[in-house]
Amino acid sequence: MKNIFWLIVGVALGFVVAHRVSKSEQGQAFLSDIDSKSRDFKEAIVEGYRVREDELRSALKHN
Repeated sequence: MKNIFWLIVGVALGFVVAHRVSKSEQGQAFLSDIDSKSRDFKEAIVEGYRVREDELRSALKHN
C-alpha cells in the first residue's frame, strides 16, 4: 500500500513539473524533443517485434 502511495505522489509531481516546464519556449522544445525520441523508440520496438514475429512464423511454417 505504501508503494502505491509513493507511485501516485511521483506521477502527480511529474505532471506538475511537466506543466510548469511547458509554459516556457525552452520547456516546450525540451518536451517536444522527449516526445519525438519516445515515439522513435516506440516505433523501433514495434518494428523489432514485427520482424521477430515474422521470423518465428516463418520458422514454424518450415518445420
